[in-house]
Amino acid sequence: MSQAFVKESEEQWLHDVVPTLNALITYLTRENNGVRVYEKKSMPGPQGKEMHLMSNGLSYSIDRDSKWYVVY
Repeated sequence: MSQAFVKESEEQWLHDVVPTLNALITYLTRENNGVRVYEKKSMPGPQGKEMHLMSNGLSYSIDRDSKWYVVY
């Protein structure tokens, strides 16, 4: 099997990331070509869940199904 094929099958979606801040940071850093993404601010968000403003300029929270999503 080629290396490219293996990497392609390892693709992960945001909603598949474990609902922890460390897992989110790891995922976002990987998606950002290895440039570290970090939490800039944490605040109450929609649905009473914590919202995390990240250094990539987007905010993330966890929904009722314990899945990450981008807060708009």
